[in-house]
Amino acid sequence: MKSISILIITACLALTSCATASFSKYKGVGRIKRYEIYSEQVPDSFNGFRIAFASDFHYESRFDAKRLHGAIRALQAADADVLLLGGDYRGREGGDMEELFSALAQVKTRFGTYAVMGNHERGESDTLVRRAMAHTGVRLLEHKTDTLWKGNEYILICGIRNPFDLKRNGVSPTLALRAEDFVVMLVHTPDYVEDTDVSNTDLALAGHTHGGQVSLFRRWSPAHFSKYGNRFLTGLKHNSQGIPLIITNGLGTSRKDIRLFTPSEVVVVELKNAAP
Repeated sequence: MKSISILIITACLALTSCATASFSKYKGVGRIKRYEIYSEQVPDSFNGFRIAFASDFHYESRFDAKRLHGAIRALQAADADVLLLGGDYRGREGGDMEELFSALAQVKTRFGTYAVMGNHERGESDTLVRRAMAHTGVRLLEHKTDTLWKGNEYILICGIRNPFDLKRNGVSPTLALRAEDFVVMLVHTPDYVEDTDVSNTDLALAGHTHGGQVSLFRRWSPAHFSKYGNRFLTGLKHNSQGIPLIITNGLGTSRKDIRLFTPSEVVVVELKNAAP
């Protein structure tokens, strides 16, 4: 079992991080949240590799067509090597998925776009999202892993299928991977990273919580998007195995179209293979 902590550096593995946030100049995006993740398991050719991560669009909710253009500009400006999408694409009152994913297709990266589904992808929404992904070349990872190569070095992107159905999906696909590989897990809810053994994961990315949408001191929210309360509310956290987990506030809103002290955000993660 691999246990990783960004606070402890050992001879065999070093993993640390730092995070910064800046107010966004892009309409519809409250801030750009940037993280640097340090690990000796990041291959040399992936040192400086940039991941753009966006989740919880709920298009169209508060995040509507007027805000979509700004989000695309923010993602383009990230100059990322890969774009990852964390689920919940369609708003509760509906939304044009072809329009959303056609816009996202304007974000060009070397390794393309990968995605997982959220809890709002049910029934008609699930069908529409899958169709739009297929039309725009988004690679949906449902308990699957893909390999990103640079020369003879690589990292792995692993996506989780319906993380709320643990009876079916409670065995993480990362258990079949090698401990020495650098593995990024993409999952809709942060609870999955605590509910299951996700050994061999080096970094998990999740959404779903919206940062609580209404939050006090970035620590407490009256909304209950996680069964672990506010433990995985937003930002960089760790599960009980010590595996780092980045939770985004997302772009859209759920239940009520309101945000207070929880700015919508685009996340940019840069991988480093040496301690700062």
